[in-house]
Amino acid sequence: MRKLHIEEMNRLSVEEFKESDKFPFVIVLDNIRSLANVGSFFRTADAFRAEKIILCGYTQSPPHREITRSAIGAELSVDWEKYPETLEAVKQLKADGYKVLCVEQAEGSVLLQNFTPEPEKPYAFVFGNEVEGVADDVIAASDGCLEIPQFGTKHSFNVSVSAGIVFWEFVRKKIT
Repeated sequence: MRKLHIEEMNRLSVEEFKESDKFPFVIVLDNIRSLANVGSFFRTADAFRAEKIILCGYTQSPPHREITRSAIGAELSVDWEKYPETLEAVKQLKADGYKVLCVEQAEGSVLLQNFTPEPEKPYAFVFGNEVEGVADDVIAASDGCLEIPQFGTKHSFNVSVSAGIVFWEFVRKKIT
């Protein structure tokens, strides 16, 4: 066994990525404070071919050196929009036919392994601030919450780690 060389990975160019079919989901960032986390979301969105990222509230947007550092160029391939308020973005997504799910530990949340995406339905996954989580008004306006099971003492993942887990589970269920 050996590691693959970059030339063997059949990576898409930025232009090819932009023209490629995407999985039917968008990412909503609700007041993410860490620029490294924002960059990680871009990198993960690229890996899972998300439609776009919606940056809300005080979440910083590209171009920014700290975002680029962790995105390693994915901020150039992944489409993004900026909204002053997360609630405004959620209302627009619902009007556009998206099922909006917050990734949050909440009363009545669905454990991620029990989540079955509806066929042909686009989704929006909302991720909240690193300390406060998803805002209460955003949760109230959403279609529900997904919760990632945890078994340690912290009951907390880094927000960008949560994204990788949720997106893999969503894409895995879409391709199988």
